[in-house]
Parts: sequence; structure tokens; C-alpha cells
Amino acid sequence: MVRGREPGPRGLPPASGENHVGCTPQHHHGRAAPQRGPIIVHLKPSAAFAGLAITFAVVMIGTTMPTPMYALYQHELGFSPLVQTVIFAVYAVGVLTALLVTGSWSDQLGRRPVLLAGIALALLSSLVFLFAGPVQVLLAGRVLSGFSAGIFAGAATAAVIEAAPPAWRNRGPAVATVANIGGLGLGAALAGLAVQFLPAPLHLSFAVHAVAVALCGLLVLAAPETVRDRPARPVLRPRALTVPGPVRAVFAISATAGIAGFATIGLFTALSPRIVAEIIGNPNHAVAGLMPLLMLGSSVIAQVVVRDRGTDRTLDAGCVLLVLGAGLVALSVAQESMAELVGGALVAGAGQGMTFATGLAAVNSRVDAQQRAGVTSTYFVVLYLAISVPIIGLGAASQVWDLTIAGIVFCAGVAVLATVALGALQVLKRSTATERDRAAPGPGEREP
Repeated sequence: MVRGREPGPRGLPPASGENHVGCTPQHHHGRAAPQRGPIIVHLKPSAAFAGLAITFAVVMIGTTMPTPMYALYQHELGFSPLVQTVIFAVYAVGVLTALLVTGSWSDQLGRRPVLLAGIALALLSSLVFLFAGPVQVLLAGRVLSGFSAGIFAGAATAAVIEAAPPAWRNRGPAVATVANIGGLGLGAALAGLAVQFLPAPLHLSFAVHAVAVALCGLLVLAAPETVRDRPARPVLRPRALTVPGPVRAVFAISATAGIAGFATIGLFTALSPRIVAEIIGNPNHAVAGLMPLLMLGSSVIAQVVVRDRGTDRTLDAGCVLLVLGAGLVALSVAQESMAELVGGALVAGAGQGMTFATGLAAVNSRVDAQQRAGVTSTYFVVLYLAISVPIIGLGAASQVWDLTIAGIVFCAGVAVLATVALGALQVLKRSTATERDRAAPGPGEREP
């Protein structure tokens, strides 16, 4: 999400330059004079703001709708638990490719063309799932969904912030965060309800989503373009990945905590239905779809709360909550308890939101504006690998062992990563304090 200049988390080394904080790397060109949409109906500023936020949520809903359906696909197509996790994880391939290749395109071309491209891919993904058959088709649908999210999220974040009317200007970033992460959570929950209570469980959700996405395309066409001063000859180049020396320590700590948090997101969005059905023994698809919503809802609340008041203590607290949340999930798996799973979703979600928001702010506050896009892109590459690769490992482990043992080992790994990040942060703070004390003038000395 795009933010203006702000200090980094208090307690970490000081910041300089512009700060980009949020869910996707994107540059902000400031608020533009409205440029009307290309269709007859033109939305007023407040309606455009609401329409863009709704569109953001609708597109992101489609990315998690398959979550409560994986068991049904597995039953119909006969694939293994490992294949199920691969179907989930290829989404990250699409996201990463789109982020790296098209991450700055909306700055060059304008928000509207990029948003429409993301909407077209979201529509295509829903149509693929609507008529899905073999595993290869499911894989294609997930990759298209990843492309859609990767192209759309950065441009939509910037567009929502830029379209915010004066009364909502300071809350624009929070609205974009809620639309993004809230949409991810709602996708699994709404699809779970449809699978449990409505006919055509593998088709109806995607048909409704395809219609909703198409209608949202009309909203984008009617909304004003928010980017001005677009170059006559756009330079559309992939983002470079880099981690400069001065930021590597903070990057490593933030990324380690981020890996723990995003691996937990992967657990809930890929395998919580299996945990609910196979271990806890509750076959209700609506309950299974609720688990990602609880986790991601807790995450978005935490991100909004700490967005403007994050400190190094917030990162500490987030790591502690990740450890506690992983412990609760492991306990729920060991004791076949729904209560512990719900508690783990809420606690781990809050920890993930706190470590993500504060960790990214800490990284961005340590680099110059010219380096920020590359560093932020590298950070997201690490996090999206964390949401996919460990889940494939968990799927493979569940075939060698059972899901209970594999789940407990996975949760232990999350707890270890969060603990390592917490310990490394304490070392960094002590080192920074020592260097600051050495640089301070001694008694009787005067600062130059």
C-alpha cells in the first residue's frame, strides 16, 4: 500500500526518504485532477472511492474461493494431498510473476488499464474454475488467479488511496487494506456457505463471482483516472530484486517473521478444511471456510491498528503472538479441538498482521527512495514463497506421516522461525543502542 513520508518504527534505526507501507509495492504520484471514465456514466468522487474499494474486495474474493472446495475436487478427480497443495501453491507463481513484471505499470499507463487487465484475468480464472475438469485445468485457473491478484492489487491499492474524498483521505490506506485482506478472508467463507447450503457446489460460486467481476469492470470504467503526468513513452521493465548492505540485518529479521506469518496464512487457506474435516471430524464446509476468514480478519484488524503507531515492541509482540498462535493450532490438531483452532486462527492472525505491517515499515524506513521498489519487491518474493513452498512440504509430509503429525511439525517450524526473529531483534536493538551510546558525546564534550 502506498504511503507518504513517515518515520520508521520507533526504537529501530532512523528512517530517511519516502515510505511505502502495505500489501504490494507501488509508487504514488500524488492526487490527480479527476479524468473522467470512458463511458457515459461518470461516478462522483465518493462513489468512485466506494466502487474501487468494492472492486478490490471482489477480485480478491476470487483468489480464496477454491479453499473449501479442494476436498470435493480431490474426491471427484482422485488426486493426492500433495497435488492439492500444489494446486493451491501455484497461485503464488502467478502473483510473483505479475508483481515483478507489471509492478510499476500503473504508474506508467494509469490505474484504469491495469485494473481492467486484472479484472479480465479474474473473470477468466472464474470461468476456468466454472468449467474445471482435469487437474491441469485447476492449475491453470489458480495461475490465472495469481496473475490477476499480482497485477490488480498494487494498482488498486494506489487507486483507492488516490480516489479517497477529503473526508476519507487519511483513512484511504486502511480502506485499501480492509478491501484486500478482507476480500481474501471473505472468499473462503462465502464459498464455504455456498458449498454447504446451495446447489452446484463446484460451479455456483464461480458463476456468481464472474458476474460480479464483470459488473466491477463497469465501475472501473466509470471511475476517474487518478494518475496524471503519464509519460509519452512508458518504460515497462521488470522490477529488480536487491537488498543493500545497510538494510540486510533488519530485512533478515523482518523476512523471518514474515515467513512465519505467511506460512500460517498458507496453512489456513490451503489446509484448514482438511484439519476441520479429517482431524476434528466436522464435515461442514461452511465451518471450514470460516477458518481463513477468522485468521485474515484478525490480521487486517491488527494491521489497521498498528499502521501509524508501530514500534519495535509491536514487532516483538507480533512474534510472540505467532508463537502462541502456532502452539494453539498444534494443540487443536493434537487434541482434535475446534476451540483451540479458532483461538489459533485469531491469535496467529493478529501476530501475522503485526509482524507484516511493522516489519515492512522497518525495511522501507532504512532504504533510499531509489532503492525502495527493489527491496520491497524482494521482500514480497520471500513472503509469497513462504505462503506456497512450506505448504507443498506439508502436503508431502502428510502422505508420509499422517496430517496430525505433519501439522504439529509445521506449527513447530512456524514457532521456531518467530522465536528466531524475536531473538535476533533483541540482539539488533542492543547493538544499535551500543553504537548510539558510543557515538554520543561524553561528559564535558560538546556536540559539533
